[in-house]
Amino acid sequence: MAKQIFNNIRLGIFVLAGMFFLILILYFLGKNRNLFGSTFTIKAHFGNVSGLRAGNNVRFAGIEVGTVKKVKILSDTLIEVSMAIDTKLKNYIYKNAEVAIGTDGLVGNKVLNITPVPQRAALVNDGDLLVTKKSTDTEEMLKTLNTTNENIAFISEELKQTVLKINNSKALWALLNDNSISPAVNKSLSNIQKASSEANNFVIGLNEMIADIKKGKGSLGMLVSDSTFAGNLNEAVYKIQQVGDNANTLTEKLNEIAKGIQSDVDKGTGTANLVLKDSAFAGNINRSIENIENATDAFNQNMEALKHNILFRGYYKKLEKQKKKN
Repeated sequence: MAKQIFNNIRLGIFVLAGMFFLILILYFLGKNRNLFGSTFTIKAHFGNVSGLRAGNNVRFAGIEVGTVKKVKILSDTLIEVSMAIDTKLKNYIYKNAEVAIGTDGLVGNKVLNITPVPQRAALVNDGDLLVTKKSTDTEEMLKTLNTTNENIAFISEELKQTVLKINNSKALWALLNDNSISPAVNKSLSNIQKASSEANNFVIGLNEMIADIKKGKGSLGMLVSDSTFAGNLNEAVYKIQQVGDNANTLTEKLNEIAKGIQSDVDKGTGTANLVLKDSAFAGNINRSIENIENATDAFNQNMEALKHNILFRGYYKKLEKQKKKN
């Protein structure tokens, strides 16, 4: 009987000890989850929470300061996340702090990261809504890495095919093994260097010429810097322009005369019409010319007859002798 009582006591002590340790474990777990500590609530709005759920950790500057209290859908494009934060952190979190969704490790649980900003603002209050920022999504990063791997694989395959083509190209290897190419390349490089040097000398000379022009040396320098020379040049250009204007005026007058002559010819009036179209007038002019020619011939014959006349023969001989002396 005494042994039965002793066993019951031992069992009771064991049960009580187990319950005490269970309560102690639950307390520490609850404290870690802010179930038994003093907390305040802040909120953030996201378009996509990327698998975030209640109970996930909240970190401030990399330190765990609370947990996700509630995830609530406000609309098809807006989700509200409530966070239970330890009250001790209330004096360190400001209203302009930024909230982003992160990952605990590369593929671990989702966490909320609260990041402070350099600009100071008022301290956060219970129920405040913080600004959110887009963070790198692990799934999107993995998709990008997958696409990159596929591209690298494609490039590697193409590079492999290119190397095989190069290895199987006899012409390319013959070109690479040709010892005459190296001197030709060296000669080409030498020519390029020489051309570059000549171009450099040309640029130097051009710079010197520009400097001389700026100093007023040479005709071009005088044109640029000498105001008197520039004034004379302007005056000469002005005179040339006047000559051109006079030539244009003369041309216009000649055109008017030509138009007047053409008008007289078309109308059958004026001297020009008589000269150009009147056959009787032209005939008179021809007869006058023939008469002049006949008179000239007759005069020449008379003068020749006078030379042989006894009265004038001596006079003409004296003229001939004087011409010979001169």
